[in-house]
Amino acid sequence: MSQTKRGSCLCGAVRFRTHGALRGVVYCHCSQCRRQSGHFYAATDVDDACLEIEGPDNLTWYAASDFAKRGFCRTCGSALFWKRNGADRTSVMAGSFDQPSGLKPEAHIFVDDKGDYYEIADGLPQYARSTDSVPVAG
Repeated sequence: MSQTKRGSCLCGAVRFRTHGALRGVVYCHCSQCRRQSGHFYAATDVDDACLEIEGPDNLTWYAASDFAKRGFCRTCGSALFWKRNGADRTSVMAGSFDQPSGLKPEAHIFVDDKGDYYEIADGLPQYARSTDSVPVAG
């Protein structure tokens, strides 16, 4: 998918535009994503050169681990981004895009860490940790 997509946090203090190809949506079931969102994350990603952020002063980055940080709106608390240190791509939460998003599901990662209150039964590939196409943690 290569068209411009727009999105924002809940209150609109942080808005963004993506240009160029977006990866399919990957569902992350790790404990950090579950604790931050209350469930699991659903995210695509984009080259940093193709991501424009409006209202960057309203964006707070939290170093959730020694290898990545999470970006959220400091006004409403919406989770928006995940970024691996040193990477040239940023994950963008799928639910933050304006509709129609055109996004398509791709896979589930960190399924060994998923919550015990739900099942994954959508037929998408499932990985115990991450994949070559979704380099998250070692």
